[in-house]
Amino acid sequence: MRRSYPSHPRFGVGAVVIEGEKVLLVRRGQPPLHRRWTLPGGLVELGETIEQALVREVREETGWSVRVVKELALFDFIEKDDSGRVRYHYVLADFLCRYVEGDLAARSDVEEVKLASWNELPDFDLTPKALEVIEDGWKAIVSGTDVSSEEIR
Repeated sequence: MRRSYPSHPRFGVGAVVIEGEKVLLVRRGQPPLHRRWTLPGGLVELGETIEQALVREVREETGWSVRVVKELALFDFIEKDDSGRVRYHYVLADFLCRYVEGDLAARSDVEEVKLASWNELPDFDLTPKALEVIEDGWKAIVSGTDVSSEEIR
């Protein structure tokens, strides 16, 4: 299925992976948001659960295995062209994740990976929504609500 000018929205997932005092960022290697810094993630494939897609996408893009902890946000990403046609439409779910194992390296469709501290985030020109979910992830960890009674396995 085409990603640009789709016939219907695509469903994707994003990971807020906080390791110590830093968050995992990727620089995208393809549209949308080509060459922009954002959270690792991608599309859910047919027959794949949301959790499986998230774990797969983070591993494919960064080399890290993660454990999904908590849902942070559900939202639309819609980009229109100059004529008003919908170029991209994704329904996205972002989750707080914890690092399990692996060696950090840019892989698959990302150009670069980085662990960034909160103070460094303005240097990455993240979208307002990415900044919002990163902040929500940090708040969940600080408040101790990063693990629910029914934690996603």
